[in-house]
Amino acid sequence: MKKLCVVIVLCVFVAAMLCTGGGAAFAASAKLPVESPNIGKTSAKSAYMVDYGTGTVLYERNADKKLPIASMVKIMTLVIAFENIQSGNLEMDQKITISESASGMGGSQMFLDTGLDYPVSDLIKGIIICSANDASVAIAETIAGSEEEFIRLMNEKAKALGMENTNFVNVTGLPEEGQYCTAKDVTIMMRELLKYDQYYKFSTIYMENYTHPDGRITELVNTNKLVRFYKGCDGGKTGFTSEAMFCLSASATRNHTRVVATVIGANDSKSRFGEVSSLFNYAFANYSQEILVKKGEPIANDIDVCKGKTNNIAVAADRDVYILRKKGDNLKYTVGFDLQDKVIAPITKGAVIGKITVTSSDGKTIGSANIVALNDIEMAGYGDCVRKVLEDWFYNKK
Repeated sequence: MKKLCVVIVLCVFVAAMLCTGGGAAFAASAKLPVESPNIGKTSAKSAYMVDYGTGTVLYERNADKKLPIASMVKIMTLVIAFENIQSGNLEMDQKITISESASGMGGSQMFLDTGLDYPVSDLIKGIIICSANDASVAIAETIAGSEEEFIRLMNEKAKALGMENTNFVNVTGLPEEGQYCTAKDVTIMMRELLKYDQYYKFSTIYMENYTHPDGRITELVNTNKLVRFYKGCDGGKTGFTSEAMFCLSASATRNHTRVVATVIGANDSKSRFGEVSSLFNYAFANYSQEILVKKGEPIANDIDVCKGKTNNIAVAADRDVYILRKKGDNLKYTVGFDLQDKVIAPITKGAVIGKITVTSSDGKTIGSANIVALNDIEMAGYGDCVRKVLEDWFYNKK
């Protein structure tokens, strides 16, 4: 197989924050020198912040310390819910009959009525906006048949995501022995949640009067105050119990640069919001992202197709590829395109045709992405073959 390798050397000098937006992007997770941001006197027991797309660590303090995280447990409840919606196992407009065990949950809730039918979308809304324990249990029972089985799924998913210091024992975060997580692991599952576009439909709602099936109205108020008071914050999850103290994992975007920050165990609610805001400010002031290859933008259209209805195919990266650097860093980057010069039909849209690799001038591989077909190409039939022969004959006669 012949390979085409096109190398572009990019000298990147940071002047402004450029990026890919909040959607999927890729570069290898890297660890830049983590300096203490100017966030003043802190009260949180642990903190962790990363660039959303690359996973690059921008700040950490006691990031692997096992601690109770209260309602931030519901981040995983939501991850599994959206995963089931994406797979078709659960539908947004699906009606759920609320069990007595769900409606009887204490703590924060949206006051669901036993025996009434609620759409999945409303329950997810309640979990995201007001951290509803009753809605969390209802979703868990629907997906897994019981809260116990859902907890097993939560721990299974945590392991799959690489959350090495986490153990779930309930779906709500209410105090219970044996349940713990870390700032790093919370951030990992928050990044996973942010992949689902439907999440943002509810995460930016600050206040809403919710009408129950029987006409009763409950006011839902977002526990994440930063969606209203911090420019660019469009998602997050709070947590509080007397054991866990005040917790928050949130995400914000400025100039298309998205970061995720988590604090656990702050002394009061004002502190958790203030510390996460300070972490955001530090990230946006000191780091920038620069896009190298845009998802879906054709990078070649002269790849030959054998036995296909058309003779060539256009390809593009399957995700945005960008670099993250601290301001003042003047490394150069090489983008290599390793492509097949010939493919055989049939070809399905999205089929991997090659690979993109980004390398820094100090020899480190920064990231990669697949190069995929932008459209389907069917195998040529007898008539197509005759047409091609005739076209070639007439073309050569000219």
